[in-house]
Amino acid sequence: MDERSAIGQWKQRARRLKVETYALYLAYRDPRVPWVAKLFAAGVVGYAFSPIDLIPDFIPVLGYLDDLVIVPLGIALAFKMIPGPVLDECRERARETLSQDQPTNWVAAGVIVAMWLLAIALVVVVLVQVFR
Repeated sequence: MDERSAIGQWKQRARRLKVETYALYLAYRDPRVPWVAKLFAAGVVGYAFSPIDLIPDFIPVLGYLDDLVIVPLGIALAFKMIPGPVLDECRERARETLSQDQPTNWVAAGVIVAMWLLAIALVVVVLVQVFR
């Protein structure tokens, strides 16, 4: 296998994953999607866009495991919960938006960072209580 073609394939997969993640973001905001699917999709999108990973990227091999396995698996599971017509519509909107410019949602980024800070604070409180 030619190294250039392998890199091209990885870039193509990364672009497709970006479109799928943004389509999932659009779907979880759609009123036709069941609340359970919205909740799961919001968690997957939040994790995908979060600057904090379950497994830090600096750990060799395992660091990218979540990006290569967990996120695509979460997206696939979320898509199973979303009605087909809604998903098709969101994918098309995602392709159109991403072909024009990069969407930026600072409110969503703030919520994600706040969730991580809250989780860290809870862990600290629990650890303080345990080691007292």
